[in-house]
Amino acid sequence: MDLAGAVWRTLPWRVLAAAGALGLLIAAVPAATGAAPTPWQTLTLLRGVALTGALGLAFLLDDPARHLTAPVPVRRPVRQALRVALVAPLAALWWTAALLLAPSASRPPAGGITLEASVVALLALAGGAAAVRLTDGARPGPAVAAALLLAAVLAPLSLPEDWALFVAPGDPRWAPGDPRWAAAHDRWAVLLAGAAVAGAWCGPEPLRRRRPRGAG
Repeated sequence: MDLAGAVWRTLPWRVLAAAGALGLLIAAVPAATGAAPTPWQTLTLLRGVALTGALGLAFLLDDPARHLTAPVPVRRPVRQALRVALVAPLAALWWTAALLLAPSASRPPAGGITLEASVVALLALAGGAAAVRLTDGARPGPAVAAALLLAAVLAPLSLPEDWALFVAPGDPRWAPGDPRWAAAHDRWAVLLAGAAVAGAWCGPEPLRRRRPRGAG
């Protein structure tokens, strides 16, 4: 419990709260304005909400006391996993609220969009874990968030049609039972597994730089 309390106090609550509030505000735009968005517009809206939340999660592994806590008995993977575990229930509630705020008449299938949101969140966490493992920086969040935002912009433009990930609700690949729908979400599932494996691999202590030959 002492460890959980200590980790809880070091979480970047301001960034997480700001990202969460902005995401809910985006999701509430149609209800606040009385608009009736199309399914494609609602899908794009929820994807923007998911990206906003992931940008906040990119800061989750920021630890100003990183170099002070490295020698403690509790290993870094445990501390990082605890950070994720403390935030995960709140993130799930936040995403549920975002889905409920979206217009029900044009809301995309919850399973598909939730899978996409989970992948983006895990990519943010894996990026943060990689930055912690491979660099000495105590606050990798800004760089990870910038990389995630750049990837979100470039991915829809650079992926070939046969590997499309960002399909629209009217696309046949959204129809349950359609093999193209399954293929599109299989790719998201592969990304989910890959992000989880990458995050786990990056959990151990940062790589030590090799000493040059002849160094004492």
